[in-house]
Amino acid sequence: MSTSSGSITTFDGVALRYITAGTETDPALLLLPGWFQTAIQWRKQIAHFSTKYRVIAIDHRGQGDSDKPGRGYRVTRLAADLNDIITQLDLKDVVLCGHSMGCSVIWAYWDAFEASRTRVSRLILVDQSPCMTADPAWEPGVAKTLGAIFTPGKAHEMGVSFRSQGGYEFASGFLKSLFSPLLSTEDFEWTAQQCSKMKLEDAATLLVNHVALDWRDALPTITVPTLVVGAEGSVFGGECSRWVASHIPGSKLEIFEEDEGGSHFMFWENDAKFNKVVEEFLQG
Repeated sequence: MSTSSGSITTFDGVALRYITAGTETDPALLLLPGWFQTAIQWRKQIAHFSTKYRVIAIDHRGQGDSDKPGRGYRVTRLAADLNDIITQLDLKDVVLCGHSMGCSVIWAYWDAFEASRTRVSRLILVDQSPCMTADPAWEPGVAKTLGAIFTPGKAHEMGVSFRSQGGYEFASGFLKSLFSPLLSTEDFEWTAQQCSKMKLEDAATLLVNHVALDWRDALPTITVPTLVVGAEGSVFGGECSRWVASHIPGSKLEIFEEDEGGSHFMFWENDAKFNKVVEEFLQG
């Protein structure tokens, strides 16, 4: 796989790095990592899709090799960063593929940048709850359906743990819970190393903001073909992705079973199936 790197500067002066592969004249596929993750964690998709697509994987501000400013760690700011990337690279008919918080960034972008979103041809949304914090007033079962795995205040408690002296050990344990037990030690250590590129203070700030947001009313406004990918063994559960897909008009749904690498990181643990599902969607 032959890749190159590049960067753009956001309108508030932050350099965002990205990895790119493929030919500029090919259709564009833009990959957004989740919270605490990096662009290169999409490397199995970059290698696969760059034979037919111009693949661009980005590092959000504060993550990976992008600048680490002391400001802007909220999903709406990351959506503005995404808009800067799309417009500065002059991407047209681009496919946006987001994992975890990357989906929330896409939803925020879709919600706020009506003119720019005409550049988007399709969406791929990989395993993200539309509302991560449960409302105590909800009827029983609603939290499970929505994948609302946080209670009010839990994200702040996690933030305290991230900022503590043993923050990286806490982060490592949390990260490991997002994979299946079949993940190799080598793969986990590499992933943890990627996550360590983000300052824990910034990770905590972004997590608290991310967890507090509710994107349910944005889903029915999506008007481009959309693929929703979930996993039974994910921290959110398969039911969450079924709910998301049912609220996006005309969307397609794929759920990975636990015995086929169906964790929160199914695109890494079963890249062969993930890439096949995405390719069929893109060619459909």
